[in-house]
This record gives sequence, C-alpha cells and structure tokens, in this order.
Amino acid sequence: MNDSKILRMELGDDSYDIVIERGAIHRAKELLNLNRKVMIVTDDGVPEEYADEVADMAVEGTVFTVPQGESSKELGWYRAILTQMLKCDFSRRDCVVAVGGGVVGDLAGFVAASYMRGIDFYNIPTTVLSQVDSSIGGKTGVNLNGIKNIVGAFHQPKKVIIDLDLLDTLTTRQINNGLAEAVKAGLTSDPELFAIFERGDAMKNIDEIVLRSLMMKKDVVEQDEKEQGLRKILNFGHTIGHAVESYCRLNQLYHGECVALGMIPMVSEELRPRLINVLKSLNLPTSYKLNSEEVLDAMMHDKKGEGNTVVITTVDEPGHFEMKSVAYDELLPLIRMIGKEA
Repeated sequence: MNDSKILRMELGDDSYDIVIERGAIHRAKELLNLNRKVMIVTDDGVPEEYADEVADMAVEGTVFTVPQGESSKELGWYRAILTQMLKCDFSRRDCVVAVGGGVVGDLAGFVAASYMRGIDFYNIPTTVLSQVDSSIGGKTGVNLNGIKNIVGAFHQPKKVIIDLDLLDTLTTRQINNGLAEAVKAGLTSDPELFAIFERGDAMKNIDEIVLRSLMMKKDVVEQDEKEQGLRKILNFGHTIGHAVESYCRLNQLYHGECVALGMIPMVSEELRPRLINVLKSLNLPTSYKLNSEEVLDAMMHDKKGEGNTVVITTVDEPGHFEMKSVAYDELLPLIRMIGKEA
C-alpha cells in the first residue's frame, strides 16, 4: 500500500481526514495547516528527526519532549505543556501536533482540548498501537492516581497522518503491543482480520492490518462518537486490561499486553484456545502474576463502571459480540482465569 489512501471520519462539523501514506510525514506542510504557532509534543523514545521535521515546516514550531512511557500521561506534564504554550503566547488560532504513540496522542490531545477551551489538534502516530487505534476517535486524557484516563475530554483531531514508514524503528515488543489492539478489532468486528493473525503472517500484512483496524474503528465512532452504546465494543479486553495496567502501576506491562490478558476471559471456551495461540504467536502474555482482589478494586475505580455494575463485551466467535451489564463481583472468576495469584 504505497499509494495514498484517505479515510473520511464523518462526524458533521467535526469530520476529518485520515491520510494513510508511506512517507507522509515529509508532506506535513501540505497536509496540515502549519502556518501559525505549532506545539509539537513528542517523547524521548521517538526519533528526534520526526518532531524536528514537523517543527521546521511550521511558521513557529516548538517541540516539547516528555519521557517515554505511561508515567508521562499525568497532570504534571499536562500542566508543563500548557505553561510552555502560555509563555510562547499561543492563541486560539494556533495548534498542537502529536508526534508519538498513544501516550503522546492522549496527552497532546487533552492539551489541545483544554487550552483556551479548545484549539486545533493534529495527530501523527508513530507506533502500531496508535496507528491502529488511539490516533482516531477523539478520546484524549491523562491518568490520575494510577487510574487510567480518568481525566480527559472528547476532542476530535483536524487530521490524522498514518505514515507506516515511522514503524521501522520500533522494537518487536512495541509492534506486538500494538497488534493486540488489531486482534481486538478482528475479534469483535472483522473475521478476516483475525484470520490474518491465525495464519501467522501479521508483519507481511501490516498495511492491511492497519487499514482494516482503522476502518473498523471509524465505522464504530461514526455511529457512536461519545460512547453511549456501540462504541463500548472498543473496550473489549480493556475492562480487565485497564485494571491490570493500573495494578501494575502502568509500567511493567505495555497497554496492548494488558489488553491481550483482558481479552482471554471475554471469549467463548471454543474461541479461547485460538485466541491464546494468536497471542503466543505475537509473544503477548496469556497469564500474569497478580492479586485478583486488587485488580478488581482497580476495576471499580475505572470510568467504565456505572454504580455496582459495568458493561462488558464478550465474543463467541470472530465478528460476533455481545454487550451486557454485570456486577463487579461476577468478574472476579474471570480475572482469576488469567492470574497467577501474587
């Protein structure tokens, strides 16, 4: 897929293009409105030249680099970026560009959502995880007291650039971490996408995997932008996964690795061995040493809950999902399914 492909996220006044093109970062000046002050947010795990190239294309570009990892998605870094923008006299007509993975995108997006009550935001995701999932849909936010994404806002980007060449510097673990989200998309909505993983040729088909994952999420977001119903299927694997991530204090396991664990109890007994084989082929965890009661406690602080219940998504076979509301205590046996008790 060397040619440019554009997906249009249809959200009325908040509609935007998702440009999928190898080498597209080199055309950022053509694709984005950089004729103004631009705050480029990146992290120290992303090659410096990516953010620097975007900054050089801007009339006035400022690069703000946070440490790599989930620990940067906190109010302290959020405040620091806003403070820098204030010092640089950013106005309502200026913009923020994320050049990085999901952490950078969520953090930068929340900065854009709240500075002067909202300014333009562009996303240039540099990881598989962010390219297949978090870069589109408008969810932005930070963590608080170890709880994932508990502070945030819906703020759609003005445009997203998906440049698959940016994945070339990633480690195998980072790639597989992102592919967990694509496995999720295949299980809930796209049997052919899941079949690609079952055939064991994911990297040979990375272009198709990214495209199919984006198309799946685009379709869901267009139908349910603010997660009132259908969009909750995107939380498949996340109900337990986010709790495991919080339990691990956000750094021992990557996000996609936690999602992988979280999917296992949510599929049928018939599908579970197939899913586990796929996860193992991607070197993703299928069990983890944890305290199930503490994971359940973390889950009860998650924003997905409603009183004493939470809506979960289950999958009996690829492409067939069910959403249902369950009491939290019903989830304890499911957590134990993936846990080696600490």
